[in-house]
Amino acid sequence: SKTFSQDKFFTKSGKVQFDATTSTSPEKVAAVTNALICVVDSKSGAIQFSVVMKSFEFKNALMQEHFNENYVESNKFPKADFKGNILNNAEINYSKEGNYKVKVKGQLSIHGMSKEIETEGTINIKAGKINTNATFTVSLKDHDISIPNLVADKVATNAKIIVDCVLEPLK
Repeated sequence: SKTFSQDKFFTKSGKVQFDATTSTSPEKVAAVTNALICVVDSKSGAIQFSVVMKSFEFKNALMQEHFNENYVESNKFPKADFKGNILNNAEINYSKEGNYKVKVKGQLSIHGMSKEIETEGTINIKAGKINTNATFTVSLKDHDISIPNLVADKVATNAKIIVDCVLEPLK
């Protein structure tokens, strides 16, 4: 029988949803990308992900343009990334199928500004793959992203970021 000796798990097609809609937003201020790169080391609990900002797709083309040019300045700061750890990694049996609640803590860097962030998520282990899900609440101010007064009531000061990945053993 094949033993489970794989340490690192990887994807380059993770899903990230970004939502900065407010109760007064005339339309959803939201985007999605399926180009998140993520690596999890099951031995150490280290987790890293990065995403190219221009891969985020908004329904509204003008909103997408403003997001890239004015807010996150994608030409100057092309990527967002996270480097951290699964704090309760010892509680996860990576060779046993099931759902595990995880605590994740690390440095999130967006728009050239890095900030420590902590959240809870889930890891589901099935058929030798790891499915991860976590929601981060991110203060735009913490990352030096300023929203013009003109649209201040239409864009949330805290964005919700939902990360969904299916990671496979790194070959």
